[in-house]
Amino acid sequence: MRIFIIVIIFLSVAGCKSPEARYPVTQNSGSYIDESVERNKEMIAEEEDYIKQVMGENSSTEYLDSAEGFWYYYNQKSTDSTNTRTPQFGDVVVFDYTISTIEGEPIYAEGEKPTREYAMDKEKLFTGLRQGLKIMKEGETVTFLFPSHKAFGYYGDRDRIGSNKPITARVTLHEIKDEIKQENNN
Repeated sequence: MRIFIIVIIFLSVAGCKSPEARYPVTQNSGSYIDESVERNKEMIAEEEDYIKQVMGENSSTEYLDSAEGFWYYYNQKSTDSTNTRTPQFGDVVVFDYTISTIEGEPIYAEGEKPTREYAMDKEKLFTGLRQGLKIMKEGETVTFLFPSHKAFGYYGDRDRIGSNKPITARVTLHEIKDEIKQENNN
């Protein structure tokens, strides 16, 4: 009986040892991710250089540089000094837009995309257009030049816009509706 108790004590002490970490058989250094980051930086730099080259060929247009990483110019700018409001989070904006290649070839011509109502930052919309709407006022038409990472990125739009394609979007902002007014109307 004593041997049985000694065996049980021995097994319980031996079973209390802390678990040891298991290490993978092979280890990756992360070089694939580093290489991917470098490829993406090079691709973005090439796209931006190309966009700047296209802008340079059209010297009669005054291009503005956004802090978000795209360029734009006004086709129709609001001259009304009382019209200073830009869309804020939750506001509903009503707008139309067309999409072209950077060279100006139509991808989605006027009328192909329906007039859109969009709740700012509450619905899906490609990054560049979402950021571009935030700088517009009612009645303005602005043409944006977006590098692919601000447009449809790696996947494209899975229809007419391919992978990693910079685009031009011409946007007309018709109306900005307050978030509060929208909630009261529902």
